[in-house]
Amino acid sequence: MSKLLKQPVKLALIQLATGLDKSTNLSRAKSKILEASSAGASIIVLPEFFNSPIGHQHFPKNAETLFPNDSGLLSGGSTAGAAGVGAGPEEQSSKKTESSQNQSQDPGESHPTSPTYALLSQLARSTKTYLIGGSIPEYVPSTQKYHNTSLTFSPRGTLVAVHRKVHLFDIDIPGKVTFRESDGISAGDQVTVVDADEYGKIGVGICYDVRFPELATVAARRGAFLLVYPGAFTLTTGLLHWELLARARAIDHQLYVAVCSPARDMETPDGYRAWGHSMLVDPNGQVVVEAQHGPDILYADLSPDRIDEVRRNIPLQTQRRWDVYPDISKMV
Repeated sequence: MSKLLKQPVKLALIQLATGLDKSTNLSRAKSKILEASSAGASIIVLPEFFNSPIGHQHFPKNAETLFPNDSGLLSGGSTAGAAGVGAGPEEQSSKKTESSQNQSQDPGESHPTSPTYALLSQLARSTKTYLIGGSIPEYVPSTQKYHNTSLTFSPRGTLVAVHRKVHLFDIDIPGKVTFRESDGISAGDQVTVVDADEYGKIGVGICYDVRFPELATVAARRGAFLLVYPGAFTLTTGLLHWELLARARAIDHQLYVAVCSPARDMETPDGYRAWGHSMLVDPNGQVVVEAQHGPDILYADLSPDRIDEVRRNIPLQTQRRWDVYPDISKMV
């Protein structure tokens, strides 16, 4: 059996339709999470900005304060575990990359300022699943900044990881698409690795983070069997690079990669048009399952034997030349 993935596990990727009404979005997410759990999924993933339309005009209305006393995170950071959920200042400043096994936040079913946090916590607990909550707009009162933030909950309903998107989507392809996420969102500054006790470690990034192999390398070197990227590529960038990047990150480190998109909305006036095509890629870079552009739930069985087979056939893990180039996972 693979040292990375301790046992086989069923994964669900929910390609969710998101509209203008937040309560409707949350209700729809709840329904699909329950459906995925009933189908036997033990790890469930939601898409980027699943509780809000994408756009700077929507974020202030839909943003939530996740840590009212600013006790859960470093300002501007995106962390997991000891440095990320409830650690004190000394622990927070000690490391920028942590496994989530050391600390966890108590179930937040009655969270005072975040109905999304409360819902995800309750659902993870009731379904006994690891729930990677895509991302939501987060507001931090002490800094007056907004972040693109992902929350991961354990089967006990405890918050075990928080990731604030590290790389912001600022692009300009003339005649195609221009978007500046940094006009309204502030970047995080930390790598996130979730320790899913029963299965192993999961690296979490958000959307544009997938373009940066360094982030994936750190998670992989720290023992991740799966990289998860909730993301909403545009019609232009999705056609160009969505599948290519997911397959590249899988091939880089011979592990599973999941990318989870919102469903495409072509009806809301001036709405963001997401690419869709959520997918799971195996450690050999092969697409295991892929959605189209409408609402869907994808299921896939992750196998320790598949990781072992790929790594045995092409043994990259024993062929890296740390005498020629540095191991960046030891530099953060």
